[in-house]
Amino acid sequence: MIVERIEAIPIEIPLSRVFGGSVYAVPSRCTVVTRLTVRDGPTAEVYNGDNRSEGREIARLVEEVLAPLLVGRDIRDWRRLYDGMFARVPAAAMAPKLLLEAIACVDSAVWDGLGRIYGVSVARLMGGALDSLPIFSIGGYYEDGKTLDDLGREMRQLREWGMAGCKVKVGGLTPEEDAERVAACRDGAGPDFMLAVDANRGWDRRDAGRFARLVEPLDIAWFEEPCHWFDDVSAMAALRSATSIPINAGQSEITAHGARRLVEAGAVDMVNIDASESGGPTAWLDAAAVCRLHDVQMTHHEEPQIALHLLAGASNSFAVECFADPERDPIWPGMWLDPPELRDGHLHVSDRPGFGIRLDPDRIAAYRIDR
Repeated sequence: MIVERIEAIPIEIPLSRVFGGSVYAVPSRCTVVTRLTVRDGPTAEVYNGDNRSEGREIARLVEEVLAPLLVGRDIRDWRRLYDGMFARVPAAAMAPKLLLEAIACVDSAVWDGLGRIYGVSVARLMGGALDSLPIFSIGGYYEDGKTLDDLGREMRQLREWGMAGCKVKVGGLTPEEDAERVAACRDGAGPDFMLAVDANRGWDRRDAGRFARLVEPLDIAWFEEPCHWFDDVSAMAALRSATSIPINAGQSEITAHGARRLVEAGAVDMVNIDASESGGPTAWLDAAAVCRLHDVQMTHHEEPQIALHLLAGASNSFAVECFADPERDPIWPGMWLDPPELRDGHLHVSDRPGFGIRLDPDRIAAYRIDR
């Protein structure tokens, strides 16, 4: 079961409109497709991440820096292979995030390859704790001309698309204005639709606290990344002690060590570390183990094609996220030919081996940016 070849392909798909969070805007959907071929065996194929400016460099790191560490090695030695890649991180002090994103691509392909070799899903390889998870759509973006009535209609549309909940963007306006937006979402969605809120580190502790007090009566599933990045751990720990809303963070961490830092500081009730940003499924397993031992729940930032299996493999998982709107994520309904079953507000793990991803080769060819 020897690794024979690894290939990475950067993808960029322009979006029909710009989607805005509190501190960013999204004009395109980007990812990296990674293929890992096992000698006399299967070829793994996965896609990772949404890096909107460095896809070509991530692909180069995969092929030129990481692939030589794995080619000729046994794919079953997944921890040894991962440790060999991670050993390169200290030397990449000027750009560790990009290297960790590249490691995530390769590590995901390794796990996909193992699943294909053994004929089981990655969820089962990782423990098989769950068969399905509630699914949230990321939504409620800031867009020019978008009204409170539009937000209510958006929530009803998400329900019609089979979502169990929505993670609403906040943090870009005053706490009072954003609380009004969330109330409109609740009115539109109804009482049995789950709502979470995500400030993307948009507020200081005081404004985050004001907002939390305003939306507590709206039954909020979690408050994500409420406070500015430069003092987020201390600020979130203080906020957590002052609100009944669970605090969720971790997507901005680039290692499992960062998740441990959040947990040890008492800053979070949930951790949504992103395997595609933080070194891959192997690192995510380490973070999930730390969280389980501290009674902290796991979610995952975006990436349902990877996250569903990781979360289903763990016993302390809460929900999986996606972009239900095909205008925000044209990969899931377009390039991914057979996504997992969505039923009763839950995304269900398929019995296909590995991550169960089958991509449209014509769309890969149309949107690759390395040629």
